Amino acid sequence: MKLWLLLALLAVIFFSTVVDAHAADPEAIYYANAYADHYGVPRPLVYAIISQESGWNHAAVSSKGALGLMQLMPATAEHYGVRRPFEKSDNIGGGVRYLRDLLSQFRGDIRLTVAAYYTGENLIRRHGLAFRDPAVVAYVEQVRRRYQRELKLLASSVPEEQP
Repeated sequence: MKLWLLLALLAVIFFSTVVDAHAADPEAIYYANAYADHYGVPRPLVYAIISQESGWNHAAVSSKGALGLMQLMPATAEHYGVRRPFEKSDNIGGGVRYLRDLLSQFRGDIRLTVAAYYTGENLIRRHGLAFRDPAVVAYVEQVRRRYQRELKLLASSVPEEQP
């Protein structure tokens, strides 16, 4: 019995690192995909931001007051018409529109976009990549890793073409 319990525990640990947290929330995935496709934002970037910001917890609230899956600050949520920040559709819709605007503003540079998402676009607009706040640098690196991981998962799920 103890061996079975140990094997079960090891399986849980192994598979929890392999299975994505977002796989457990098909509704959030649906909205992330729909809004990413609609606004032309890469799905892996949306997934990476949600994973980093809230761990796919739609009820997340940060110590600074950011809300929901994409951790929108109240002013940002209001700007993008998000009336119910804990509703998956509203939160993801507003967050993806914000990402689209940042990607446009920073000419597709994902590093600057992610830094601006984290710290606000004004600082990044003024300083660009010269802005070296350690918390921002760490955040951008964490999102980059998640983004790369999501790209690999996406590539591995695309069936190969037959000759």
